[in-house]
Amino acid sequence: MFPGRLAGLPQSSFAQLATLLEGIAPGRTPLSLSVGDPQGTPPPFVLEAIARNAHLFGQYPPINGTEDWRLAAAGWLRRRFALPESAVDPERHVLPLNGTREGLFLAPFILTPEQKGGGRPVILIPNPFYQVYAAAVLGAGAEPVFVPARAETGFLPDFQALPKTVLERTVAAYVCSPSNPEGAVADENYWRTLFDFMDRYDFTLFADECYADIYLDKQPLGAMTARHSQSGGLTRLLSFHSLSKRSALPGLRSGMVAGDPALLARFRALRNYAGPQVAMPIMAASAEAWRDEAHVAANRATYQERFRLAARILGNRTGFRLPDGGFFLWLDVGNGEEAARTLWREDGIRVLPGAYMGRPENPVDPESNPGFRYVRVALVSDLVTIEAALVRMADRLSGTA
Repeated sequence: MFPGRLAGLPQSSFAQLATLLEGIAPGRTPLSLSVGDPQGTPPPFVLEAIARNAHLFGQYPPINGTEDWRLAAAGWLRRRFALPESAVDPERHVLPLNGTREGLFLAPFILTPEQKGGGRPVILIPNPFYQVYAAAVLGAGAEPVFVPARAETGFLPDFQALPKTVLERTVAAYVCSPSNPEGAVADENYWRTLFDFMDRYDFTLFADECYADIYLDKQPLGAMTARHSQSGGLTRLLSFHSLSKRSALPGLRSGMVAGDPALLARFRALRNYAGPQVAMPIMAASAEAWRDEAHVAANRATYQERFRLAARILGNRTGFRLPDGGFFLWLDVGNGEEAARTLWREDGIRVLPGAYMGRPENPVDPESNPGFRYVRVALVSDLVTIEAALVRMADRLSGTA
């Protein structure tokens, strides 16, 4: 599909799903649970802030954000992750992004050398994963090494299981917490072990924490909290955050990267070439969203209600588990592709096969893909739609339909 460095990229997950279901008529009125597209209503104060500042669309914005945005972003990081004021300088530790996808893609370009450890540099990717990671690694000229995140490792990658020869070539690792698709959360022990490991092998962590404020019971511990506690600083860490999930504002395309000031200086320099600035009316609205917690708590409560509904409908199924965070179910169905095809053909339910978010460990064995047995179910629609879809799924997957 692509030439050169990107030749190894498969079709996107959703293009693969379209191919899987092509020519199959849905058995009932279609209901989609495949896309993680938050369906909440934008907070009124966000729309009002955009309207008040609309005249600023006529100006080029600063690459490092407005002063008001930087203060709001730094303030949120300090509050959310219990960091001292000195740990997050608005002038050095934060940078706005047009959504975190942009930042997660650009991150490898700021630190990938031609060689490390006598060979091609490596960037570690959890498997399964958000597909932007692989495109970023290949684009930067590094070798992606996919690290399984299975049930036996708590659905988080175990980097310590990798050979020393791989680790000596490693320049960075992606970790998503709460993870997409599994909803697993890294605890303090996981973060500390990882940081000790990356200090030993001299690599950087890209912490994708876009779902940090969507959780069931316990607030996830952030990478910045753990890193500062462990080392007194934020070296070798870039943490990515978004208003898409936290504030149900995916169309705003507003996020941030925070962490190591030396790496952020490189990031800022690269974005001057390759990253469009965030418009000032968007930054004004974003600053207000980062300062407000009431709308976040209300948004989180809607997801908690959806997960309680899912537990009531699917909770007796073998293989069902509630995630710690995020807004997906990672449902063990034995064969994700077969289940997705059957659910569409018989019940009109559209879910994403887990294999489309992963890579097989053995290229000739599809079942070696850590996502093979699973489907990802997005609980982002209204309760009526979710309930109708889950009831159909429960009947089909239990064999009572």
